[in-house]
Amino acid sequence: MGRTCNLLFSLAVFITLYHHTSSLANISTDKSALLTLRSHLSFDPNNILARNWSSSSPVCSWIGITCSSRHHRVTALNISSMQLHGTISPYLGNLSFLVSLDISYNALYGDLPVELARLQRLKFISVRNNNFTGAILSSLSLLPNLRFAYLSMNQFSGEIPSFISNITKMEVLSMQSNFLEGEIPRELGDLCYLTFLDLQFNELSGSIPASIFNITTMENIGLTYNNLTGQLPTTICDHLPNLKGLYLSKNYLGGVIPPNLGKCRKLQVLSLNYNEFTGTVPRELANLTALTKLYIGGLHLEGNTTISY
Repeated sequence: MGRTCNLLFSLAVFITLYHHTSSLANISTDKSALLTLRSHLSFDPNNILARNWSSSSPVCSWIGITCSSRHHRVTALNISSMQLHGTISPYLGNLSFLVSLDISYNALYGDLPVELARLQRLKFISVRNNNFTGAILSSLSLLPNLRFAYLSMNQFSGEIPSFISNITKMEVLSMQSNFLEGEIPRELGDLCYLTFLDLQFNELSGSIPASIFNITTMENIGLTYNNLTGQLPTTICDHLPNLKGLYLSKNYLGGVIPPNLGKCRKLQVLSLNYNEFTGTVPRELANLTALTKLYIGGLHLEGNTTISY
């Protein structure tokens, strides 16, 4: 019995030491990835990371770092609004427990590393208001848990890839103020949890896919300032019970304004101005009792363009 107890005790000690050593190795991996990220920054005007991210101090005490109390791994990285210049290290992909990544409002540039595809737990990413270039990463489609993607106000170019529809849990997709071109992929309509779609201030062309107007969770659709053509579906509001904002100004959309818009009873902002719409203002828009802003200037409409509520 004594010998058995000694063996069990030794085994317990071994397991404890193994997990402790493994944990230290993982923390070491995270620290190495973050120090490499710091080394890729060419300008840190306030020396925030230079002073605080030290190899001699615990990672979980660093500014902008959040760790899991259970695994003691880095789960969130927030270095937004620090006026940082530089590129993003591919070793960022080694932060395998990362759930939230916010590097917005800096002056970071270059391409986003394809190694971001390793961040399988990632739910939130914000790189907005930087100077990132290149195409929208195909590796984003390999992030099965991603729900919030803010890629706006950069210099991304090329077409919106259809593979974005593989991110089935996506709720917010913001890519405004880039240099995206080509047609909006109809596959975006497969994102059945999407509530916010912002593609404003790009160079998109072609017609708006009808599939986008079939996402019942959608609350805001922003397509202002593009080169979109064609007509809006006559059934545009049949499947949009939660729509609050529809921004379509400064395009080349034509045909009549669909009377069906009157079914979007939660609509608060309707922006249609400076398009090629013809005909009259549908009287059904008077049903939009939640509407606070209506923009219909610069259109080729006939008769009275005012609506009585």
